Amino acid sequence: MNFFKIYLFILTTIFYNRLYCQNSDKPNIIYIYIDQLSETMMSCAGNKYLKTPAIDYIARNGIRFTRAYTTNPVCSPARVSLMTGRFPGYFKDNEGNQVRENRGSMRITQISKSVSTNNIAVLLRRAGYDLIYGGKEHLPAPLSPKNLGFQIISNDERDDLAKEAANFISKNHDNPYFMIVSLINPHDICYMAIRDFAETEEDHSILENGNEELKNLEEALQLPVNISIEKFFNEICPPLPLNFEPQEDEPLAVKSLIKRRSFRESARERYTPEQWRMHRWAYARLTEKVDSQIQIILDALKQSGNEENTMVIFSSDHGDNDSSHKMEHKTVFYEESANIPFIVMWRGKIQGGQIDNKSLISNGLDLLPTISDYIGLKGISDPRGRSLRPLFNGNKNNWRKTLAVESEIGRMVVSDDGYKYVRYDLVGIEERLMNLNKDPFEKKHFTNDKSYNKILLRLRKKFDEKWFPKSRLN
Repeated sequence: MNFFKIYLFILTTIFYNRLYCQNSDKPNIIYIYIDQLSETMMSCAGNKYLKTPAIDYIARNGIRFTRAYTTNPVCSPARVSLMTGRFPGYFKDNEGNQVRENRGSMRITQISKSVSTNNIAVLLRRAGYDLIYGGKEHLPAPLSPKNLGFQIISNDERDDLAKEAANFISKNHDNPYFMIVSLINPHDICYMAIRDFAETEEDHSILENGNEELKNLEEALQLPVNISIEKFFNEICPPLPLNFEPQEDEPLAVKSLIKRRSFRESARERYTPEQWRMHRWAYARLTEKVDSQIQIILDALKQSGNEENTMVIFSSDHGDNDSSHKMEHKTVFYEESANIPFIVMWRGKIQGGQIDNKSLISNGLDLLPTISDYIGLKGISDPRGRSLRPLFNGNKNNWRKTLAVESEIGRMVVSDDGYKYVRYDLVGIEERLMNLNKDPFEKKHFTNDKSYNKILLRLRKKFDEKWFPKSRLN
């Protein structure tokens, strides 16, 4: 009888310890960070040319923000923001230049004491979290996961990473953990135009080192079995987008960007409409491929019994132009490139099925203050970053009205009432005012329309005074 009481006491203690852990205010955090996915490239976003059940599950059980933006629509700068909660332009490369593009970002050799003592890894470690990282890094040495103190579970970026992440999730953990799962796809779509139009030494080097990427691309380009070409293009393959043609009065900065890489210019000039549609088809298939990897992670989380003690965040570093404006790749300020998915699920804590179509979210600026809010430690980052916790709970009062994005070709301010002000600076200064309400596909601009003068002046002022005060127009 005494043995039975002792046994019952042990079971009760274990039960209450697990219950306490599952109701903790410090959840496990899994950040699923994929590469090159636009906000519209999910079936939960209404895209009927692909199926993303894993991503849809996160959205169905959490909150999806349709107006989330990257800090910079290219890989490495966006990832610098992820780790630091700052714009890439906050940093200087080894030659003292402001960081706004990939190469410069990788040449960051030093970080300030403020950054080294106030980044996402330092704060979470201080709060007692175990730090876990797997997959693509593309970060400069001072901000590499290893140097920041993350345990690296996998250098793979694909199936093996998903399996290793699932294996880690399935284990018992003494401490809460923060895990970044950095999956590569649908980034392999980048290889299509490079493969088709490689001319430079750099392009050929990319292909020589891209066997896995090219293999995945070829698989994604395969047509469904037992379907004729006619039926495929008439009924199955995604059509050309409504903004297929270059933007009216296209900025010189965009033209110059395209000319800098010959394969981009060749794709614009030489791809047939059918080839552009095949690009879209492959992009969708690569998205489905990464969704299947996300499913492995979600299945492990459900089976672990800790789903209600785990916050799952899903996002992307940037999007892909996906044949809009006869472009592929990224970097530009069009929605396809800069507007990214941002979905957060915490079963039992965040009401499921929410869709926020208005609040402006920065996955680079807002992640660190959000996590700081939940772990109860204040971090120092860009003061314009905001904790998303009120939005998770349905409180949209006093949220930001504007948000900024940087790029190597200029800077942009978006507003919550559907306007975008872009100041290109790659080839002189060019201003563009976009109206997503009237022209959601950004076929033209409204900069010179006098009826928009007040809006133009308002956003120009926000650009100069709030977001980029050192970039005033002369």
